[in-house]
Amino acid sequence: MSDRLQSIINARGPIRKIGVVGMGYVGIPAAVLFADAPEFKSVLGFQRGSPSSGYKVDMLNRGESPLKGEEPGLEELLAKVVAAGKFRCTSDFSEIAGCDAVTLAIQTPFADPKDLIPDFSALIEGLRNVGKHLTEGTLVVLESTVTPGTTAGMAREILEEESGLVAGEEFALAHAPERVMVGRLLRNIREHDRIVGGIDEVSTARAVELYRPVLTTGKIIPMTATAAEVTKTAENAFRDLQIAAANQLALHCEAMGVNVYDVRAGIDSLKGEGITRAILWPGAGVGGHCLTKDSWHLERGAQVLGGDLWYPHGGESIFGVARKINEFMPEHMVHLTLEGLKRAGKSPKGATVVLLGWAFIQNSDDTRNTPAEPYFAALREAGAEVRVHDPYVDAYPGIEVSHDLDGTLAGADAVIVFTGHHHYASLDPVRVKELSGEEHPVIVDGRNVVDPDAFIQAGFVYKGIGRGDKNNHPIRQ
Repeated sequence: MSDRLQSIINARGPIRKIGVVGMGYVGIPAAVLFADAPEFKSVLGFQRGSPSSGYKVDMLNRGESPLKGEEPGLEELLAKVVAAGKFRCTSDFSEIAGCDAVTLAIQTPFADPKDLIPDFSALIEGLRNVGKHLTEGTLVVLESTVTPGTTAGMAREILEEESGLVAGEEFALAHAPERVMVGRLLRNIREHDRIVGGIDEVSTARAVELYRPVLTTGKIIPMTATAAEVTKTAENAFRDLQIAAANQLALHCEAMGVNVYDVRAGIDSLKGEGITRAILWPGAGVGGHCLTKDSWHLERGAQVLGGDLWYPHGGESIFGVARKINEFMPEHMVHLTLEGLKRAGKSPKGATVVLLGWAFIQNSDDTRNTPAEPYFAALREAGAEVRVHDPYVDAYPGIEVSHDLDGTLAGADAVIVFTGHHHYASLDPVRVKELSGEEHPVIVDGRNVVDPDAFIQAGFVYKGIGRGDKNNHPIRQ
């Protein structure tokens, strides 16, 4: 425990002004919740003034959220804290000098999971911007999901190099990973337990002070910085593993001619003391920023911190195998589409395929690592014309995204439900068939949102993930 750091913090007093670096799906809700807490005087959101994201600064300062999709309470709370003068966004990182605590919520992708080398360039830039303006007694917290060892290693080194200060002696440093899901950002931050790990006891205690005011039902779980990093990467690796198990089961059920959702309900029904049969849902693929990469952060942490590993790791570990299964699901959607077109007497070459949903998760505009993208590329390569509809996504590089559902469905040979937006659960098979103009259009359901019998009755060729009971149905003449 550093008596020097503690004395500096005591002289500085309670945390009153907070900086949040990175105005995205994590940074924005975190910033507005900090700003709404009476314990804190003001919050600054820091966003680069780049051509791709600089527009967020003005939007946020008008009280408008750049996050589209359904985020209960976010727009209202943002407007409230902006009007109260408790939140402001800026691209001037020099204002970090006036902050008592600074959090970083910056993406940490892998350019190529095969080599287990993460792309930390954005995080490094953020750390350098913070370090240049760091003052004595400031708390710095990484909320980004990182390879275990990053906080006490790379992050510490960069901050010390840029500031000339010593972590654990002149400033506090911790890791407190975000645990949020798109569509429930505010609720997750308030209600989920918060993992907080400092590089020393003083840093941990200061980070606990920062996060306690924004929690409602959630509690603080303190640990070391590296343990916190492992916790975050492991919980996402486990979730990815559970989804992979459900996807593998769905594939088996298709092969055996049974309904995976009946099987899932049966498995989930076994309850009692000491029994855990948590089973997630199969689907067209796993996307987003977290699950697609965090298994690799965990694997890399073991290799970097553990040296030569004698046990299965990397792509050969159970987490690596799970990644391969989940990455296979868009390919399986291609297979179902081709099989459906074949049953309808059509070739993919020249076929009009309508892809419903470009966001990776339902009722959101979040397109990061969308599994729809490899599907789109594969069908285009097979010679199909692929149209994309998504009610929430306004634009995506190289892809034309329509908000006109009827217009997109017109002339469709195959309709592919890739995202479970609530709009698609109410698709009328008679209307869709009418718009298609086909006697036997194809529908492929990757999220189990449509009624197979209703579409089969209307004359569709139906295919669905895990629907071995329906995928070879007689075609209604």
